[in-house]
Amino acid sequence: MAVFYFQAKNISGQELSGHREAVDRYDLAGNLKKEGYFLLNYREDRIKTPFLKLVSLFGRVPMQEKMVFARNLAVMVSAGVSLVKSLDVLSRQTDNRAWRKILEDAGLAVKKGKPLSQAMEESPAVFSPLFRAMVRAGEASGKLDEALKLVAQQLERDYDLRRKARGAFAYPAVILFAMIVIGILMMVYVVPTLVQTFEELEVELPATTLVIVYVSKFLTERWLLSALITASFAGSIAVAASSDKGRNIISLILLKTPIVSTLIKKINSARVSRTLGSLISSGVDIVEAIRVTGDVVQNPRFKKVLASAEEEIQKGNQISQVFIQNSDLFPLLVGEMMAVGEETGKFSEMLARLADFFEEDVSQSTKTLSTIIEPALMIIMGVVVGFFAISMIQPLYSLTAGI
Repeated sequence: MAVFYFQAKNISGQELSGHREAVDRYDLAGNLKKEGYFLLNYREDRIKTPFLKLVSLFGRVPMQEKMVFARNLAVMVSAGVSLVKSLDVLSRQTDNRAWRKILEDAGLAVKKGKPLSQAMEESPAVFSPLFRAMVRAGEASGKLDEALKLVAQQLERDYDLRRKARGAFAYPAVILFAMIVIGILMMVYVVPTLVQTFEELEVELPATTLVIVYVSKFLTERWLLSALITASFAGSIAVAASSDKGRNIISLILLKTPIVSTLIKKINSARVSRTLGSLISSGVDIVEAIRVTGDVVQNPRFKKVLASAEEEIQKGNQISQVFIQNSDLFPLLVGEMMAVGEETGKFSEMLARLADFFEEDVSQSTKTLSTIIEPALMIIMGVVVGFFAISMIQPLYSLTAGI
């Protein structure tokens, strides 16, 4: 069995669309025909890409799997399919072994009488605090299908936001990596040959050429030490990034970096607004909603603001003032819109509008960033190549000038 998204129409022109379970597209078309509809378009909500299959071998559950799961489970629950059967169908639908086992365990727990949110707590690495909190709120309100739809929307928005942010830095990262690799190859294979020529001709080398020669000799003659230094440097960064102090330092550096800092603030503003608004609109208590949002946000400085907001709301104060006071992290618009939401009683609606605004702003900013970075990288490459070329050609020029 699989779940299909379909679009159909009857003889009178009335359209029908949504998700439905069927064995295959022919079964889907047959079921719709019995209801007087003709299948126009369909899409099977299954993920079979080679990359995701490879990822599943390592026990990881991609975000796309969870997005499809939340959306399909919402459709099946709203259609009246029991939760146990829904989980069974979705577990058999996926090709990811780790994900199938998690869904089977969740289905078994629900069959024994546990709520879905409690069953999800057995897999905290897969089901985030946001996911579990919204499902728990949906169970409490009797609107599990609506809560799952909100979860799917939240996951899709967050995934899209991350994709855009990573895409903005993917191009410069690839270029810089290529420059480093080409530089090392030049130092190991090209420079030694030129140095040997210079030594045979007894050419006096200028300072810039000597720097390149020393680096080349260090890489070729002490390659083991070079590899150890590189590995130690990379390991130190990884250890620092995993510690609280290291994350704080990295966060401070990024927030002081021009252009990048603005993008980070917009991304976190969008994520906080979207997450907090989704949780509150699904019925989660505001204190728990702020706590869960703090778990979703990765940057320690933004986490600290949310911790302060949690303290203020527990004291009975408005949280908008906390965001206004931290306008160096959150744009002033965030705090002001929150204040309006608190005054009008439309807090979650204001947060949704803020999220839409900043997500669109991030989309435009990433496009602008790519436009700015490309010529900047060309300039950097030109300077590096020019320095290397001049350093290598200058001794030859001196030699020919003296003939």
